Amino acid sequence: MDWRARLGLFAAALWWGSLTAIGAWAVPLLFVHLPTPALAGQTAARLFTAQTWVALGCGAVLMAVARQSAVHEEREERDASPMAWANGALAWVVAGVLLALLSEFAVAPRIVARENLRLWHSLGSAMFALQWVCAGAALWKLAGAGRAGDAGPEGPA
Repeated sequence: MDWRARLGLFAAALWWGSLTAIGAWAVPLLFVHLPTPALAGQTAARLFTAQTWVALGCGAVLMAVARQSAVHEEREERDASPMAWANGALAWVVAGVLLALLSEFAVAPRIVARENLRLWHSLGSAMFALQWVCAGAALWKLAGAGRAGDAGPEGPA
């Protein structure tokens, strides 16, 4: 596995792992341990904003790795489409990044303003879950793509 594949796998793992940690542990614990739901909600909003920046950073790294992998393959006269990278992982990355941006800039302001809270909170939760699926699918595809290229004539890398 070359450095590009390792970097992409690391970025995908960081993105999916951070979504898992925030959604499954950190935010629920805020509502259990902070004195008021309002304080927990304000703190959760800050965590979700930080998570958006993690998603954007990891997504940018993944898109750059896809592009560099396509350039590298083009030099070796193979199929050089970034969309073909890692069995279509780039489509999942783009979808996940778009979900993160929409959650942060379209949904979160309405939740903070307490505007139709039930609707926007449900939509935000669904978008977070879909982003988790996208990051997980990208990680899954990257891990599978890396495994396929590990064993060469000299054995595993």
